Amino acid sequence: MARPFKGVVNIDIKDSVPDWEPYTQPIAPEGAPNVVYVVLDDVGFSAMEPYGGLIETPNINRVAERGLTYTNFHTTALCSPTRSSLLTGRNHTTNGLACITEATSGFPNANGHIPFECANIAEVLNDRGWNTYHVGKWHLCAEDEMNLASSKRQWPLGRGFERYYGFLGGETNQWYPDLVYDNHPVQQPKSPEDGYHLTVDLTDKAIEFVQDAKAIAPDKPFFLYYCPGAAHAPHHAPKDWADKYQGKFDMGYEAYREQVFQRQQQLGIIPEGAELSPINPYTETTSHDGKPWSELDTVRPWDSLSDAEQRLFARMAEVFAGFLSHADHELGRLLDYLEESGQLDNTIIVLVSDNGSSGEGGPNGSVNENKFFNGVPDTIEENLKYLDELGGPSTFNHYPNGWAWAFNTPFKMWKRYSNYEGGTADPMIVSWPDGIAGAAGLRRQYCHAVDIVPTLLECLGVELPDLVNGYTQKPLEGVSFKSSFDNADGPTQKQTQFYSMLGTRAIWHQGWKAATAVPAAPDSWGDFHQQRWELFDTQADPSECRDLAEQYPEKLQELMALWWAEAGKYQALPLESRGAVEILTTERPQLSKPRSRYVYFPRGAEVPESVTPNIRNRSYTIAAEMDIETPEAGGVIFSQGSRFGGHALYVKDGRLTYVYNFIGELEQIVESDERIPSGHLVLSASFDRQGDTMPTQGTLSLYIRDQKVGEDTIRTQPGKFGLGGGGLVVGRSGAEPVAHDYAGESPWPFLGGTIKNVFIDVSGEPFVDLAAEARAAFARQ
Repeated sequence: MARPFKGVVNIDIKDSVPDWEPYTQPIAPEGAPNVVYVVLDDVGFSAMEPYGGLIETPNINRVAERGLTYTNFHTTALCSPTRSSLLTGRNHTTNGLACITEATSGFPNANGHIPFECANIAEVLNDRGWNTYHVGKWHLCAEDEMNLASSKRQWPLGRGFERYYGFLGGETNQWYPDLVYDNHPVQQPKSPEDGYHLTVDLTDKAIEFVQDAKAIAPDKPFFLYYCPGAAHAPHHAPKDWADKYQGKFDMGYEAYREQVFQRQQQLGIIPEGAELSPINPYTETTSHDGKPWSELDTVRPWDSLSDAEQRLFARMAEVFAGFLSHADHELGRLLDYLEESGQLDNTIIVLVSDNGSSGEGGPNGSVNENKFFNGVPDTIEENLKYLDELGGPSTFNHYPNGWAWAFNTPFKMWKRYSNYEGGTADPMIVSWPDGIAGAAGLRRQYCHAVDIVPTLLECLGVELPDLVNGYTQKPLEGVSFKSSFDNADGPTQKQTQFYSMLGTRAIWHQGWKAATAVPAAPDSWGDFHQQRWELFDTQADPSECRDLAEQYPEKLQELMALWWAEAGKYQALPLESRGAVEILTTERPQLSKPRSRYVYFPRGAEVPESVTPNIRNRSYTIAAEMDIETPEAGGVIFSQGSRFGGHALYVKDGRLTYVYNFIGELEQIVESDERIPSGHLVLSASFDRQGDTMPTQGTLSLYIRDQKVGEDTIRTQPGKFGLGGGGLVVGRSGAEPVAHDYAGESPWPFLGGTIKNVFIDVSGEPFVDLAAEARAAFARQ
């Protein structure tokens, strides 16, 4: 609230008394600490060394050696929901993020818009005198607002951050990222061939942001939200980092789990009496009406694999390990800067993973994770072709479920599963040398992502105000664990935490936990009142190996009733029961009404797929108004997607060419049988869907003006070209080419002619109508 003016105003300024207080910038208390919030992605409980893992993380170790390692920290089991809780201190469903922002459903619990009544910590601290910066993954903006025409109210700069550099969506290519600088997209500063990798770029910007302000106001504290893409798919790592681990995962994931479990026992990460959970504990479990457990969420035993499969799976783990170690190295550069500049000791560092290790690679792993989002299973034969390219720009790779299970040792299941620790139990390390007395150590108190903001506010001596930016605030839903800083044996302050994600459910209360024995969407069973619940004593059985439901039925009923009460309190309903393609292709709000014809122009910014015409599983036409000036004209006319799925219209060797890259597995190229003439003309590709098969098949025809000059049968993807990136551009290619044979050099611009505009028609009307309209429109200019 604005402070009143207390000076004196007279006619003459000489007789007046100024009062600068209402106009002075907020100033943090003297000596206030900085905060660095490090959020790793899909790392899981036991990948890195402080938690017994075999992946080298010397700089994360360095944070742990000067701080506290929490062994009973939990998340929501998925990216966006956890990140909303990490920043606001409210539950994910209160934040409208029951799922990721790409999977919103239009209900209060899952709309993808964090209410302004749930201010995040940057919004609070920015108004208290802290500089606020964010680099890396945001993933807290609904798709309908993730474009240049939208409101930027849910972009980082709209939610309290003064500077931002990173990517807005759930994932991005680490070699060719979708970069946003403040409120506009930008191109990466150099190519992978010149040494580019996103994690390096993000760290450079983090240091730059802090340095820029410290040069002016060295005593002003900052809040830095540092979120590298590591180790979310794609697992993109510089080859020398992956090669460091050559042969170190040849033992397989079962043996890895046994080794790590022993290390965890030695380190005290796991209490006495804990067990190592078994492989595939639910493959025999069925729904009440006989639906089987999801095959995609199973692990293939290591000794059942062929030699080639073992070699492939081991290399996938090596690449993941190199990716995480490389990110650790970049974190080390940030720590070095803080130490050299004298800021490290008075900086609160909170380092977490946003959920358990990821099972999106399925039983066989993947060289293109986009297959998962299109409901297309990976095959070993296809994956083996890319063995030597894993981690590089030609793959969008993800390890198999076995490694997700291993990197969550000793727990069962993985990311997406809010009912089990493999989805929700994660690392959390807190360091603050000037504020935490005593040596480093372990902390076993139960805590959750919603508890970090209350803890940080208590450490900073800041109370959540009643109003933030004019919005009355909802109460914090987390509980501070600051009391554990100086009391290793102190009681857990938290009493209850509910879980709900993708049709899975659980509740923890005073050490007991009830959980539904069901698979997560996209293979959720639904029939929520018919689902079986399990009961665990998490103090005696932290890895949830012993179901006590039959032994303590009254306790189970008590917890089930408590789940429904908490679900009502935190607006958890409705629950998810849809499949992957249905979730990701659900119609969602758009700035303009859906129309049958769209027009795009050259030299514009890349248009995100979420706001481009929906051509999935339907007929469509792409037509370009052109002025061909020379016989040598060539290059990309239109492009959408990337090498991992997309389509493009281009000219090569004087011939019109269309490519539909089916999930990165098959480049379907149709070429004209005639050369393109000079002059004013319309060049088009028209797809005519035939039959009801899925994936959709049909005839792709090429036209010069209204003359058909080429034809072939193609199939198209049932889902999106990508979860993030690969937008639509005219007159050039995106950073990654859809086809391998474009003429010229990146970004393969169209040369030797002028592109006026590109039409995309999804009306289903005959092609000649569009061609005639385009010619008429061109003639009017």
